Parts: sequence; C-alpha cells; structure tokens
Amino acid sequence: MTGPLFPGGTSVSHLRVYDWPADDAPHGSGSPHLHTTSTEAYVTLGGRGRVETLGPDGFAVHELEPGRIVWFTPGVVHRAVNLGGLEVLVVMSNAGLPEAGDAVLTYPPDVLADVERYAAATTLPRLDDGATDAEVAAAARARRDLALEGYAALRTAVEQHGPDALDGLHDAAARLVAPRTAGWRETWESSVVQAAGQTDAALEALADASAVTLGDGAVATADAHVGPRRYGMCGRLQTWPL
Repeated sequence: MTGPLFPGGTSVSHLRVYDWPADDAPHGSGSPHLHTTSTEAYVTLGGRGRVETLGPDGFAVHELEPGRIVWFTPGVVHRAVNLGGLEVLVVMSNAGLPEAGDAVLTYPPDVLADVERYAAATTLPRLDDGATDAEVAAAARARRDLALEGYAALRTAVEQHGPDALDGLHDAAARLVAPRTAGWRETWESSVVQAAGQTDAALEALADASAVTLGDGAVATADAHVGPRRYGMCGRLQTWPL
C-alpha cells in the first residue's frame, strides 16, 4: 500500500476463531498468548464467545457478542474461546510489530526457556514451500495445544498465588523478543511515530489559524491479501497490507 498511513499506525484483521475443540471448549479455542509491545482489541462481529485473561486482576472472563469490544494491553495473557461462529475484527496497535513476533505463546516453562525449542514449536510449515493445508492446520493445532498445556498450569498458579505468578512468563517473553527490538523500533518510528508527528504538526499550524497542513490531504485504499486465510494464533485470519 502506498499513500497516507492507516489511522494511528494501527492494523486490522478479520478473525474466525478456531473451531478445534479443547477439553473445556467444545466449540473451539485459540492459542493463549500475550503481546510484548502492542495493545489488541477485539470488535465482535458475529457469533458468541469469550476472552479469558490472566493479568493484574488475576483470571477473568470477558463475554463476546456482537457490539462488544474488549481490549488488552501488553503483558496480559488472553485466550479466545469460541461458543459458536465467533468472528471478530482485530485492531492492533503498532502495525508491523505483532506480525514480526511481538506475541509470545504460553508454552510450558521448559519450552519458553529454550529459544530453539520455542521457534520449532511456533513456526508453521509454509504453503509456498510445498506444505499442504492439512499439514499447516495440524502444526497450528499442535501449537495451540502446547500453549493450552502451559496456560492451564499458569492459570492454576495465578488463581492460587495471584498475578505475581506471571513473572516467569514475562521474563521469558522479554528474553525471547529482545533480539528483535532494534528492527521493531525502525518499524514503529516509520508508522506510529510518523503518524503522531503529523498530528503534532497539524495542531501547531491550527493553533496559529494556519491551514497549511490541510493541503496535504490524501486518500488510500487497500484490498485484503489474496489466497486462503492464514493460520493465526487464535483462528483463521484475513489480513490487509497496512
């Protein structure tokens, strides 16, 4: 996409939450994870479901139904549960960072402590490398199940000992993403910082009753990526190049 930045340097995607059943979610569940830099919002479009979170308030459940928005900031573990046909519009801050590994899954501690094991468990085979859709789906489901295994133990620890039980996961997440942050900063500066700078310039000009920035108005369009929806952490995603 060329032209003006998408509002606020955010990104959007359309999510159909997995219908793969789990022990406590017969209609389907996504992969529990947290984000290290980005705030995520779920705008419920259809169906029913819930988001389970582990954060400063301990374990909490947030119902999802059309018309409701739920959002969570970095460090909050979240799990999407499908109660039937759940579809959401996902709005992410810091466009580009979530796609570059900002999220960390709730694997068991021994996997989180090993960079190579974490990467092997998380990386999906690629269709353009010859993998079949069934192979990608199986790997995504195995990734989900491993995250659920770690999440179950983490939820029990939080319920028994409070939010401090998340400290180990937070430390592991910081270690896993640390090597990527230099590149993330470049992405952030070219999107979010640039968008904030444009607002700053407009406010300065308008405070002097100057319309100079209004002459820079522009229009842009973007079409969804073609091809099958990709396998995200919580479901099948339709994305836009924002």
